[in-house]
Amino acid sequence: MAHGVWDALEDRVPLLVEAGTGTGKSLAYLVPAVVHAVTRNERVVVSTATLALQRQVLIKDLPLVSGALEPLLPRAPQVALLKGWHNYLCRHRLDGGYPDEAPGLFALDLATEHPAGAEEESLGEQVVRLRTWAEETETGDRDDLVPGVSDRAWRQVSVPAMDCLGPRCPLLAECFPERAKVAAHAADVVVTNHAILGIAASGSPGVLPEHQAVVVDEAHELAARARAAATAELSAASVGRTARMVRRHAGAVVASLDDAADALSAALAEVPPGRLPSGLSVELEGIVTLLGAALREALTATKPASGAAPDGALQMARSALTVGVEIVDRLLSDAVAQRRDVLWCEELTDGSRRLRVAPLEVAGLVAEHLLTDRGAVLTSATLRIGGTFEGAAHDVGLHGADTYRELTVPGPFDYRRQAIRYVAAHLPAPGPTPSDAMLEELVSLVTASGGGALGLFSSRRAAELAAAHVRAATGLEVLCQGDDVLATLVARFRENDATSLFGTLSLWQGVDVPGRTNRLVVIDRIPFPRPDDPVVQARSEVAARRGKNEFLTVSAAHAALLLAQGVGRLVRSTQDRGVVAILDSRLVRARYGGFLERSLPPMWPTRDGEIARGALRRLAAESH
Repeated sequence: MAHGVWDALEDRVPLLVEAGTGTGKSLAYLVPAVVHAVTRNERVVVSTATLALQRQVLIKDLPLVSGALEPLLPRAPQVALLKGWHNYLCRHRLDGGYPDEAPGLFALDLATEHPAGAEEESLGEQVVRLRTWAEETETGDRDDLVPGVSDRAWRQVSVPAMDCLGPRCPLLAECFPERAKVAAHAADVVVTNHAILGIAASGSPGVLPEHQAVVVDEAHELAARARAAATAELSAASVGRTARMVRRHAGAVVASLDDAADALSAALAEVPPGRLPSGLSVELEGIVTLLGAALREALTATKPASGAAPDGALQMARSALTVGVEIVDRLLSDAVAQRRDVLWCEELTDGSRRLRVAPLEVAGLVAEHLLTDRGAVLTSATLRIGGTFEGAAHDVGLHGADTYRELTVPGPFDYRRQAIRYVAAHLPAPGPTPSDAMLEELVSLVTASGGGALGLFSSRRAAELAAAHVRAATGLEVLCQGDDVLATLVARFRENDATSLFGTLSLWQGVDVPGRTNRLVVIDRIPFPRPDDPVVQARSEVAARRGKNEFLTVSAAHAALLLAQGVGRLVRSTQDRGVVAILDSRLVRARYGGFLERSLPPMWPTRDGEIARGALRRLAAESH
């Protein structure tokens, strides 16, 4: 793998590498990346999807690689970490340069992997702790704060890049994100995350320093993160919040903005939730047009006077207005009609509705802004879909086998000796909630294993119902996602052989629990995307027009990738042994079952529940 990565960085032919857990793929790409960066004076960006892997690369793997290579290189490698602006403390905000309330931006909130903080700690106490930490930290990086704080508390001390005053900030010399940016522009290797790559792919390449090569770990996540970065929303509530910000912080009263919010609220109440394949209705188009005019009027009214002192509150208001204008322009463009964007109406828990718009395909964006004219390596433990790299290559704009190289790295695990893959073929096809037969099967498996089960469910409701049923039927401890912050739940699961952990999507990927405590992985159903998902519907239509099987191309490909990730939670070391139980008979009964199975590790297969339970009983006996 290291030789393949070196060749890709040297000749700039993209390389797709599937390298399973335990192969040492981080070292396999970091060694050639560091050598290439230093000897060729070409900066390399390394991106990961999860916070855990980013920390491993930065704190463990890169220091090891740099230390080993430094005596052999002409100079010591320089490494830097680069995250989104909102991940760093803002000195100016701490000093009162911005209002305390959360911004009224139109843009979607960024997803976070951070814990919510101690339950007994109030918002005020968390902010006080943050102020104390601000005087001690050298990085201002949220991930260096232990214990963490809630997102609400963090918003009191940080700002997104668009709200930053930039060179006009009176505390620029003490700015933590600016220091990180400067360090990244001087580094040989820059470690970042897929959220930043997604922003770059969306047409804002300036978020990254100039670089000549990129290595994408957990590359199966790249297309989804790029789509998320390019997704936007518009609601009456967001317009109303922005109008209030303009009045309070810019001293401007724009009545037309309030009127537009009211008109948008009334119009959206009449729009049924779901996809809008023809774009905005005539009525909605008129309202959004008026909203655009109101937003531009507000921007003109809030333009700071020449030579005026920088004002963080005013900057926040104008940023919200600017984002609003960009979203309005996108909604009024021909992107939906030309099938570049997918538009839909979504109903929220409070009964209100919002418009959301997402790119139909991100392959062109990823290829143009991230891969073209660069050395590129994309790697993951699960990159092949249905046994081939074609789907993964297509998702990032690499069309045709001559546009990239591929490599499959054999792992150190003997899956047929270490693991059984049991499919409960006798069960009925799953419904929206667990059937009595499925719950009975689940109880028999967890009982046989004496706990030690990681339950991966397709919905929060299914996980909660299953957890409650197993607790009542067995008396064993079953933790359920939502009972506590995820990091705490995983730690409790890891510490006790008899404890089980049930949950949803967050557990399917990134949870690494080697050892005896994780000897049974249960999957309730094949993780197909929702058939009413607007983006899935639109992508399926495109596949059909291109003469492809839309189900295999979109829904089954999505399920294959996630199923492989879920199955991969079991064997995490050469000593691990256990059973993966898939309680969805469609895997062996449906025509697409073979396609899905080709994406899975080659565990010993069986449809005999007693064989699976017998293996679990033996494993449970060995733990006592």
